[in-house]
Amino acid sequence: MVRSILLRGFDQDMANKIGEYMKEHGVNFIRQFVPIKVEQVKEGTPGILKVTAKSTTGNQIIEGEYNTVLLAIGRDPCTRKIGLDKVGVKINEKTGKIPVNDEEQTNVPYIYAVGDILQDKLELTPVAILAGRLLVQRLYAGATTKCDYVNVPTTVFTPLEYGACGYSEETAMEKFGEENIEVYHSHFWPLEWTVPSRDNNKCYAKIICNIQDNERVIGFHVLGPNAGEVTQGFAAAIKCGLTKEQLDSTVGIHPVCAEVCMQSHLIAQLSEHSGVRC
Repeated sequence: MVRSILLRGFDQDMANKIGEYMKEHGVNFIRQFVPIKVEQVKEGTPGILKVTAKSTTGNQIIEGEYNTVLLAIGRDPCTRKIGLDKVGVKINEKTGKIPVNDEEQTNVPYIYAVGDILQDKLELTPVAILAGRLLVQRLYAGATTKCDYVNVPTTVFTPLEYGACGYSEETAMEKFGEENIEVYHSHFWPLEWTVPSRDNNKCYAKIICNIQDNERVIGFHVLGPNAGEVTQGFAAAIKCGLTKEQLDSTVGIHPVCAEVCMQSHLIAQLSEHSGVRC
């Protein structure tokens, strides 16, 4: 049951491909509905639970019976009762998140915040750890390095694993202009899927480049086995300023999934973005 869209905040091209893959493998998505009541119909393991849901776009009500109900309802930053109002730290009244500048400084100059409580930042433990470490080094060791909240590698462990680093296609077009980005992409078939003839043409790689900056790679997205492992290495290269030319001149390892990103002749496909996507 999906309230609005799949994987909000992630590249929607990739999110929808994940949804299509899961649907083909038996997952039934009920879109634009939210549960409003869960009742136990039958005890036991498994028992039976009746879920009543309401449309997010109207007044339609639906019911269904299930053995298991998992609620994935997000996180609460828990900032409203820790005394921030006493010291004057402002929070987003709707979300409870704390706005900060690019040095994690709140509106009160001597109070800083890091981690999941930050407004418009990723809720990831490694990000919080690095941001905290860099903040301490700036405050007490004379360092100047700030946390990079854009080039953050992350993985969604969906049945078709999704690894990403940098900008989504939507955000890249919004920030740099559609005419200034080039999107290279390709479907691929992992070797370990070929013998059982499994899901040909479902794995997918997409590289987003900034034309105005020597086609520097500003977004990396991959769907396939071990996508997280693949993404981690590319994230380091992106931090070093990886360009499409450098990617094309790198020798790929055969036969692994990551080699598709080095084979520019494979990443060439017409699409609805005339002149933008190659």
